[in-house]
Amino acid sequence: MLRDWFDDGRNFDQESTMPKMKTHKAAAKRFKVTKSGKVKYRRQGRNHILTNKSRKRKRQNRRPAYLNSTDAKRVKQILNQH
Repeated sequence: MLRDWFDDGRNFDQESTMPKMKTHKAAAKRFKVTKSGKVKYRRQGRNHILTNKSRKRKRQNRRPAYLNSTDAKRVKQILNQH
């Protein structure tokens, strides 16, 4: 019987389920899904060499940005938020 060969605690009598989907951790650190379903991210260009950038540019980069629907669908898929 199979149990004699593979006796590691697995139950072969029950139906096996597929493994759970894993969250893409790099994307989880960069994107947040809002309650309305939009995908929010932090704008680029606010880390270094800020003296060369205008005051207006730095101020506008403080606000979060939102992905368009096509990209948001892909990000939600790898974040398991569909």
